[in-house]
Amino acid sequence: MRKVLFWILAVVITLGAAVYQRMTGPTHAIMGRTEAGGSSVSFRFPRSAETTADCRIAVRAAGGDVSGYLEYMRFKTDDPWTRVEMVREGELLAAFLPRQPAAGKLAYRVVVSVEGRDFAVSGDEPIVIRFKGPVPGAVQIPHILIMFLAMLLSTRAGLAALDKSHNPRKLVVATCVLLFVGGFILGPLMQYYAFGKFWTGIPFGTDLTDNKTLVAMAAWVAALVAGRKGKAARGWVLAASIILLLVYSIPHSLLGSELDYSKLPGPS
Repeated sequence: MRKVLFWILAVVITLGAAVYQRMTGPTHAIMGRTEAGGSSVSFRFPRSAETTADCRIAVRAAGGDVSGYLEYMRFKTDDPWTRVEMVREGELLAAFLPRQPAAGKLAYRVVVSVEGRDFAVSGDEPIVIRFKGPVPGAVQIPHILIMFLAMLLSTRAGLAALDKSHNPRKLVVATCVLLFVGGFILGPLMQYYAFGKFWTGIPFGTDLTDNKTLVAMAAWVAALVAGRKGKAARGWVLAASIILLLVYSIPHSLLGSELDYSKLPGPS
């Protein structure tokens, strides 16, 4: 019965961490509703798009007296803002951001006009969107599933380390295998398809996703070595479990790949 409860607790903790990471990441879409001159405007602004097509930006604003425009500029450049008038599509106002090279970013904002007054839909700060290459499902789906399983087994191993009647050794080995496959085989493939590079963490860059994977792997290798010859190494296992949980609670794609536009020959 205790093992079943530990598995349930491990699933709850892992799902909570995964949802938190997903909802707080810099590529998570911004959603909301605001009032503009007495008109209700709802929106869902993307912060991630693929390099294969222009990115559609739309707001829901019922009423023919509401118009709007989209402004954008390449991120971290001295480019002037480019304005595009939004086109009404029933209850929607829509316009398009031009697609960018892999890891290219645009800053954008949407302004609606009601009776001659302008309202910034999402506030004064512009939204930043990053473009990435399409990743095949044959790579993306196994990566997500394996990394989730690695987090689940890591959490379960940490709970097993607290149970003196259970040796967590098998869970340690399984966690290391899954973490290596998901983080160091499928992860770099994801990075390559999306941004053209296999690894942008230490020692080649500051990509936080790559670096936190490296930290988690190092912690679990240490636990694996400490538990050689069948030792429980409970302290090492618990520490590795906590470290993985902490590093993977860091928002996904934070400090991720970013194109330096100054190195391109001209504006996109």
